[in-house]
Amino acid sequence: MRRITRIATVGVASAALALGATACGGKSSSDAGSDKDNPKAAIAYDIGGRGDQSFNDAAYAGLEKAKADLGVQTSEAEPSEGEGDPDKVQRLTQLARAGNNPVIGVGFAYAPAIAEVAPKFPKTTFGLIDDTSKTGKNIANLVFNEEQGSYLAGVAAAKVTKTKTVGFIGGVETPLIKKFEAGFAQGVKDTNKDVNVKVQYLTQPPDFGGFSKPDLGKAAAEGQLDAGADVIYSAAGLAGSGAIEATSKAKKWSIGVDSDQYNQQGLAAYRDYILTSVTKDIPDSVFNLIKSVKDGKPQSGEIRYGLDKDGVGLADSNPAYTKMTDVTAAVAKAKADIIAGKITVKTAP
Repeated sequence: MRRITRIATVGVASAALALGATACGGKSSSDAGSDKDNPKAAIAYDIGGRGDQSFNDAAYAGLEKAKADLGVQTSEAEPSEGEGDPDKVQRLTQLARAGNNPVIGVGFAYAPAIAEVAPKFPKTTFGLIDDTSKTGKNIANLVFNEEQGSYLAGVAAAKVTKTKTVGFIGGVETPLIKKFEAGFAQGVKDTNKDVNVKVQYLTQPPDFGGFSKPDLGKAAAEGQLDAGADVIYSAAGLAGSGAIEATSKAKKWSIGVDSDQYNQQGLAAYRDYILTSVTKDIPDSVFNLIKSVKDGKPQSGEIRYGLDKDGVGLADSNPAYTKMTDVTAAVAKAKADIIAGKITVKTAP
């Protein structure tokens, strides 16, 4: 029978118990790994955890697909409280020692922990989403051209704005989130140089609360709305839901991120004003990695998902968006030009 195990936190006590099991005859680090007849896979969530209607939920969708289609037993681990989520190493160690293969860290913040844990479990594949800084024979770097999808969002925003002011809200000012900003701003300006782009980040590293606090996103959106913005694009994880709420209540357009947020149940009350979303095919990246391990041909190294393979894109779930034929035509042309190499999208503002 298939099952899902959720691990709220992995602290020192849990790690000690795991080490004790190894000393008493359990699997050692070097021979840990899934039973081929009883495959198991796990994901460790980023800040905000499952239920963020965005990044983490996209990874969960891939895990659920693997459970349904491949018969894989699945485990999930939530982030712990505390600045920087300090228990990542223990969490990944426990998941690997339990026989999960692959073990997937959702987000670039897992890079140092995976670099530390992966060499101790050479027969286990570790997936690292959104980061290429840490590599290894058993590490698969699942990365995306976020700037390309964000460029399309910028085209759409520039076409629909009536005030010629649009907003970008980033959760935390990191190089990854600045890729979203760069692509969006370039798409806006290439479409209409007279449109003003207001940019705001919710927190600065090492404070990553900008990915998990909807109130921060809501306040930032309210400020941008007061300054005249009538389209706001948020790349802020769970905090982005607050921006979507504020923008919707003002009857202005929001643009979602990572998941197709028009279809997220937790945002259903605001969906009429979610124009579109910049999607990342995180579900398939998770599923494909799990399947590769199950098939005995585990992925490793950089696996990149770009616009050319629909690894990033712009959602068209909102009927109001699909009826804007001038907007969708402009987006389609921009997509074709990016794929053809006629447009090179910047990765930094």
